[in-house]
Amino acid sequence: MGHSKRKKGTKMDPRVMDSVVRVSCVHSPPNFSQPWQRMKPYNSSSTGFVISGRRVLTNAHSVEHYTLVMLKKRGSDTNYLATVLAIGTECDIAMLTVADDKFWDGMSPVEFGEDLPTLLDTVTVVGYLIGRDFISVTRGLLAHIQIISYIHGSTKLLGLQIDAAINPGNYGGPAFNDTGSCVGIVFQPVDEKNRVHLIPTPVIKHFIRDYEKNGAYTGFPALGIEWQKMRNELRMTMGMGSDIKGIRIKRIDPSAPAYGVLKPSDVILSFDGVDVANDGTVLFRPRGHINFSYLISQKYTGDNIVVKVLRNSEIYEFDVTLSCKKLIPAYSQGRSPSYYIIAGFVFTAVSVPYLHSEYGEDYNIKAPIKLLDKLDSMPKSPDEQLVVISQVLVDDINFGYEDITNNQVLAFNGKPIKNLKSLASLVENCNDEHLEFSLEDDQIVALRTARAKDATLDILDTYCIPSAMSDDLLPYLLKCSNM
Repeated sequence: MGHSKRKKGTKMDPRVMDSVVRVSCVHSPPNFSQPWQRMKPYNSSSTGFVISGRRVLTNAHSVEHYTLVMLKKRGSDTNYLATVLAIGTECDIAMLTVADDKFWDGMSPVEFGEDLPTLLDTVTVVGYLIGRDFISVTRGLLAHIQIISYIHGSTKLLGLQIDAAINPGNYGGPAFNDTGSCVGIVFQPVDEKNRVHLIPTPVIKHFIRDYEKNGAYTGFPALGIEWQKMRNELRMTMGMGSDIKGIRIKRIDPSAPAYGVLKPSDVILSFDGVDVANDGTVLFRPRGHINFSYLISQKYTGDNIVVKVLRNSEIYEFDVTLSCKKLIPAYSQGRSPSYYIIAGFVFTAVSVPYLHSEYGEDYNIKAPIKLLDKLDSMPKSPDEQLVVISQVLVDDINFGYEDITNNQVLAFNGKPIKNLKSLASLVENCNDEHLEFSLEDDQIVALRTARAKDATLDILDTYCIPSAMSDDLLPYLLKCSNM
């Protein structure tokens, strides 16, 4: 599985560096604390490289929340306007193109290696120094191949680590083996010494294939289970002989396609024909093992796979469909946050960028445990969202409720809340005397309907807010009001 076959006697053609470009971007990130406006724009400089089909790859974080992306060729003083085709936040890869034919003159696409490099192989990283128009080249040895946390996308995928220090401007740039084949993309630091991780070719090819297959980035799928390793005593209680290996399913997300097919205490013996060890690893290249989540990450949304399980001392095989949509999405696809305001209560849908904005880089520690418990949950329907009161714009109408922050809204006037659109529609079309919001922890917010709607306009004026709802909600509410 991915064993490297080194080609002796060949060297990297230096002309491959002509396919490496400088990426300049103006970013205008959303303001999750005040979703009716955006943050102050800022500039960034990074690296990209040309692949087949007149396309360029770089990091997702290099162009996230972009308003303008420009590319510059090596040795050129011309900036070319780029179009962003896809942003894969989970894998930190973005795909760009340029309409101007002159940009592609003399450009040859970078070729990807068929196999992963092996430990101690030499890797050459090519990129642009920050604010400079010339290329820097750094060489290092491959130090690790393992499943790692992708910081930008809040997910875990295969990653490489090299022992060389690089300039931050190299992010998004290619890493080559000795024959000039691309084996990865620089994307995040390892430590304060500027040593870096690389996105390896299996992840890169998955991103490209996903775009070619679906016309957009759809993400990496999940099985929707929690599992535990099988220790000796536990193996005995599960009726496993010495020749049987696997992992025990602890929990299955109720909204996952596997729910009702697999069951808690099933022992997964193999995933799509690949045996799973007692510690949850699978064979990965000679004398190596890796977490079996690697196998899942190689699949695509909607793929059907065969899971072999041990259940009540009997072996079964089940067809299971993989899903990638999560209740709390890992990215916002560049859109401004949706929001709805009534009587100073600001409602929004939770996402990982929202949690990051509210609680910082350590959101997975500092955020409320009831929100964190839902990070890996899947929605019960395609349009389900986790809606919260993000803040209260203090006014006499909401006095006493001002400490409510990030409490999930479960129901409105007794009706379950499916998403932010449905909540806004129910409130806007409510003719009852009271507005009653049921929150988690059995908390209730009750307001007089007429007074709440009248107060909203004054509150918007006081806080200089242009609208009581985000632009994406307006067409939906107009449609509902005409039905």
